[in-house]
Amino acid sequence: MGKLKTHKGTKKVLNVRKSGTITMGHPGSRHNTGSKSASYNRKVRKSTQLSTGDKKRLKNII
Repeated sequence: MGKLKTHKGTKKVLNVRKSGTITMGHPGSRHNTGSKSASYNRKVRKSTQLSTGDKKRLKNII
């Protein structure tokens, strides 16, 4: 079986760390942030880790 190509859209969203953890940003932080609460804006500013099930599903394409 040949090699799988990297999915470029997924590569732009997810970051693979040296330790193997995959991080991503929260959705909802791009625009219209003035109408959202300050606590929500602070929460989505930080990155989050991909769940174990999603990591298993996406490990071949990133």
